[in-house]
Amino acid sequence: MSLKGFMNRKGFTLIELLVVIGILAVLLSIVLVAINPARQFAQANNTKRSSDVNAILNSISQYQADNRGQLPPGISSTSATTISNGGTNLCQYLVSTYIAQMPSDPTAGSWTDCTTYNTGYAVIRSATNNRVTVTAPNAELGAAISVTR
Repeated sequence: MSLKGFMNRKGFTLIELLVVIGILAVLLSIVLVAINPARQFAQANNTKRSSDVNAILNSISQYQADNRGQLPPGISSTSATTISNGGTNLCQYLVSTYIAQMPSDPTAGSWTDCTTYNTGYAVIRSATNNRVTVTAPNAELGAAISVTR
C-alpha cells in the first residue's frame, strides 16, 4: 500500500476490531475472577449474620440485667432451637424494649411482626452456668457464626 493509499484509509479493519474485542474480553474475565461477586455476596451475608447474632445476644443480656438475671422464657438447655414463633419465641420479650425488631437471616429468615416470624438463627443456654449461645446455622463459605455470653 502506498503512502497516499494509507492516508486515505478511513476506519478500522475487521481484524483490528476483533483483536481489540479479544483483548477486552480477556481483561474483563480477569477482573471478574479477581472480584468474584458470588464470594463478595456470601461475605456480606455472613457479616450481617454476625451483626444480627450480636444484636440478639445483646438484647437477651439487657433483658437479663433488667430481670434479676432471669433469661427470657423458652430458651432450651437441651438443644438449639430456632428463634421463631414456632420455636423459641423471644419476640414478645425483646422487641420494642430491648431491640427495635428481630433481625432475620438474609437468605432464610423473615420478620414482619411478632405473630408470624422465623429469624433463621438459633439459641441455646448452658444447663450448668446459664450462658447463652446464639448461632447462625445458615452461614456461607464454611463459616461458623456463634456467640456465647
